[in-house]
Amino acid sequence: MAAGLERIAVISDVHGNLGALEAVLADIAARGIERVINLGDDAGKGPRGRAVVDRLREVCDVDVRGNWDDFLPAIGAGDPEEMVWWRDELRADQRAWLGAKPLSHDLLLSGRRVRLFHASAASVHTKVHFHHTPEEFAGMFATTELTGPGPEPTVVGYGDVHDAYVETYRGRTLFNTGSVGNALDEPTASYAILEGVLDGAEPAAFGLQHVRVPYDVEAELAVARELGMPRYAEWEQELRTAVYRGQMVASS
Repeated sequence: MAAGLERIAVISDVHGNLGALEAVLADIAARGIERVINLGDDAGKGPRGRAVVDRLREVCDVDVRGNWDDFLPAIGAGDPEEMVWWRDELRADQRAWLGAKPLSHDLLLSGRRVRLFHASAASVHTKVHFHHTPEEFAGMFATTELTGPGPEPTVVGYGDVHDAYVETYRGRTLFNTGSVGNALDEPTASYAILEGVLDGAEPAAFGLQHVRVPYDVEAELAVARELGMPRYAEWEQELRTAVYRGQMVASS
């Protein structure tokens, strides 16, 4: 790494998959990266949300709110059984912490204004997929109530759709981190690395890299079975195949 450059790991969508998280954190540590930013959806879907939330609170410099972080604490007794299970798997203090996380985080890196959030500049519940429209691309760089005031970014990173990619168009770069715990592009944990001069206002070398990290899927599935986690069959198929459960239902 060139002198003066700093690397930042950007992770997202762990979804209660502790095995995948530990594998990614080990890879981050092996690269000598000390700063970790998480883009949300810490719990839900997977079996170990409580342990994941505690671990993320230990290691992350910044942890922004995802759609699951937003709605899971508000799940009521009359909601679907699986949602109640994932809510109750968390402690009360964890649920409060998830719901209070910031919605967006900005930083300056090698003269580029970088904005990081979970799903879109519009809302944590508004999805923008890899195959998006020009209008959706432009909207990711907008200043909104979610992002707060400030100069328009030149680089935007997000999670939510569990599909790692990078796109640069007319001087603006949009990237998705992929998912640590529930990848839906290939069945491997994914995260991104940003590299540049932190807080540097002048143009300098800038890097953006995706990293794929294998982990023990079978061990993680065994934990879900032992705990009696609801919707296990869908979770198993997603972890083994990286095919979204909604697409499986549609094709059956």
